[in-house]
Amino acid sequence: MTYEVVYDVVVVGGGPAGLAGAVVLGRALRSVLVVDANEPRNARAAQVHNVLTRDGVSPRELLAAARADAERYGVRFRSGTVRRVTGAVPDFRVELADGGFARARRVLVATGLADVLPEIPGLAERWGRSVLHCAHCHGHEVRGRAVGLLGDSLAVVMNTLLWRQWTEDVVLFLNDAVDLDAGQRARLDARGVRVVGGRVSAFTGEGVELADGTVVAREVLALHTRVEARAGFLAPLGLLPAELPMGLGTHLPVEDPTGRTRVPGVFVAGNACDAWAQVASSAAAGVTAGEALTMDLVMAESV
Repeated sequence: MTYEVVYDVVVVGGGPAGLAGAVVLGRALRSVLVVDANEPRNARAAQVHNVLTRDGVSPRELLAAARADAERYGVRFRSGTVRRVTGAVPDFRVELADGGFARARRVLVATGLADVLPEIPGLAERWGRSVLHCAHCHGHEVRGRAVGLLGDSLAVVMNTLLWRQWTEDVVLFLNDAVDLDAGQRARLDARGVRVVGGRVSAFTGEGVELADGTVVAREVLALHTRVEARAGFLAPLGLLPAELPMGLGTHLPVEDPTGRTRVPGVFVAGNACDAWAQVASSAAAGVTAGEALTMDLVMAESV
């Protein structure tokens, strides 16, 4: 399907950041098209949290309500995956995988991140339910339960101590990936965290299975994932994902807090540029980017 109209803004991604930006732009009487692949990062989660007035709703329910808000202001929607973006201000061409395209004066990228799980049996099928990555997103819901932390090269000790505030039953599995120093051991000991060495070979309904066959009963396993920016479609513009610190993954660099990139007319909001953003902060970034895009268009029309 081809859109002959030139939209003021095409938003790529219909998550909290993209929809919040679309609402701001729609309220500014701008023509907006949201292209969404319907692959939200939190699709496997039962609920979203830390969102005022919406705490505890399902991710799908939250997005449906946000989409209805955008539609009230004339925002249009198109299901699909963006294959590439070409062109330049004021005429970008957003090409879709099905062969269609849309034209836009500006582009807002809000495609988020993809989580790359360690290749350990049992993680993928339990992802978002009993395999978790965000303490503030899920800690309250698993309070008092038996929680394990999967060791990695990131700030695993700090993460373990963070999870400890919701339960006294915490085990850190070093997974042949972490060497604790005396100070770290002392901190974990002070909080009663048990440390288990050896490589983790699986997470089952029984618990965490080690390479030597030992099974440590755990109801929940928390871990860091590597995250990857969903941004290959921006390569024709010269915008490429950059590495995050500590091997965390990749993101799209931005020039300032508005989400402006080094390519005029292209903005980024949400997890795509901020790996630490949650639902509420992603939506806030979308609002900021939407306001910046509105002003960018206003200034272009005033010369």
